[in-house]
Amino acid sequence: MNTSDVIIVGGGLAGLVAAAELADRGKKVIVIDQEPEAFLGGQAFWSLGGLMLIDSPEQRRMGIKDSRELALQDWMGSAQFDRPEDAWPRKWAEAYVDFAAGPMRGWLHDMGMRWFPVVGWAERGGGFGSGHGNSVPRFHLTWGVGPGTQAPFERRVREHEQAGRITLKFRHRCSHIIMENGAAVGVSGEVLAADTAARGHKTNRDIVGDFELRAPSVVVTSGGIGGDFDLVRKSWPIDRLGPAPKEMVAGVPAHVDGRMIAISEAAGGRLINNDRMWHYTEGVKNWDPIWPNHGIRILPGPSSMWFDARGNRFPAPSLPGFDSLGSLKMILDTGFDYSWFITTQKIVKKEFALSGSEQNPDFADKSWVKVVQQRILNKAATSAVEAFKEHGENFVVAQTLPELIAKMNGMEGNDLLSPDKIEAEIKARDMQVDNNFSKDAQIMAIHAARNYRGDKLQRTAKLHKILDPANGPLIGVKLNIITRKTLGGLHTNLDSQMLDASGVPIPGLFAAGEVAGFGGGGYHGYNALEGTFLGGCIFSGRQAGRADTIA
Repeated sequence: MNTSDVIIVGGGLAGLVAAAELADRGKKVIVIDQEPEAFLGGQAFWSLGGLMLIDSPEQRRMGIKDSRELALQDWMGSAQFDRPEDAWPRKWAEAYVDFAAGPMRGWLHDMGMRWFPVVGWAERGGGFGSGHGNSVPRFHLTWGVGPGTQAPFERRVREHEQAGRITLKFRHRCSHIIMENGAAVGVSGEVLAADTAARGHKTNRDIVGDFELRAPSVVVTSGGIGGDFDLVRKSWPIDRLGPAPKEMVAGVPAHVDGRMIAISEAAGGRLINNDRMWHYTEGVKNWDPIWPNHGIRILPGPSSMWFDARGNRFPAPSLPGFDSLGSLKMILDTGFDYSWFITTQKIVKKEFALSGSEQNPDFADKSWVKVVQQRILNKAATSAVEAFKEHGENFVVAQTLPELIAKMNGMEGNDLLSPDKIEAEIKARDMQVDNNFSKDAQIMAIHAARNYRGDKLQRTAKLHKILDPANGPLIGVKLNIITRKTLGGLHTNLDSQMLDASGVPIPGLFAAGEVAGFGGGGYHGYNALEGTFLGGCIFSGRQAGRADTIA
């Protein structure tokens, strides 16, 4: 006997969107999640809340000329689709660009979502107009960051819960998709013991019972693999990036465990492009961790000097904020799994932002006063950045370069960094600052960034000499590889129907969000443009919730 029309496995953003859309249609929905109620929303809660929108009013007010055509060119140049199984991912990519250039902003705005007026320029690319990267700023920071992105959908879900159309079952861990006559008809699994852990902390896996639920449609929205380093290393693309890092930090909580991927495969679903993933190179260990091995990503402006473990400066396009996977490969090619920023207090003050809703209380609180005080009129960096500078084990501060290099070498217990070599490189860079033109690619990039008034206002420091004591103190930051997103996933069509090994839809079985590679099994291809992770959860959850093929 059916207990609902639809069962959704996973209470993250994609699951919330799908549930809200389904209940709007009058469907009776059960959402199950292995975590406690306090975890509702999943990773979205911890995010910075960035969304990729195209030709938005915010862009136009900042003097940005964007279009569907330019965005699609950027997406395809970044995705570099090259496999037969990329047919559906390509269709999903085109559909998302249409959505982001069309109804997306108005739909979200009508639900109460708002955005910071300065549009961010993330992932600036690898150097060619036809290649990877955003030609223009497109990163729209949601007012309220991750919680602000989640809130409109959670509100809709709670309203439907009150009306009896949605039932939320926490601490219910799915371990099996029930298949009968080739169709999904329900799920079964274990009831886990109650846990009062705060959101994001690791919870117990003590089993206190079991359950079985039946419905003619099952939607898997369980997220990716970034919290399980063993799965990350198992899927690591050694042929493209080299061996997986020996040491990493976790950019997502432990519950991002990828369990439902294998369970979906056992039900007939097909995992594609699992070697495509998205990890960052600017991770620092959280001095006040929430989940195991908790890392925070520095969102850098373009001005910090970037060196490998032996003190060699990275060439373009491996500049801060330009080409995440290109920089990752360049780091791993050195035989080490870390690198260094050498920077100044002036750069840190204007250019260092930190990922995560909890690291951005001014945006999270929707406080214009705090934003202006901390990011425009500030004499220091934001309080969160200054806390990392003071307490973070990956930060060192010094008044002179020899003292700084000694502290950096001391952090690693070696003498790989040569003070003379690094001083010569920084002096050569500093000599390029006296003119409004330069042969140094990073200096050229800084000039270009400051031509955009959003960067000039709050994200790119005025060019200055790093070794001038007036710009100090000097700051060294050890950068770790930080896990984040799964770009491949379960193969789906545009209705979010899961496809079997022959490409045929499996009756009653759907997937959305990161577990589906945000759509189709990998709509990013090899590279992401940023703002497309939360955006992909919203879009694919909406597609699933509106699918005519759902019961």
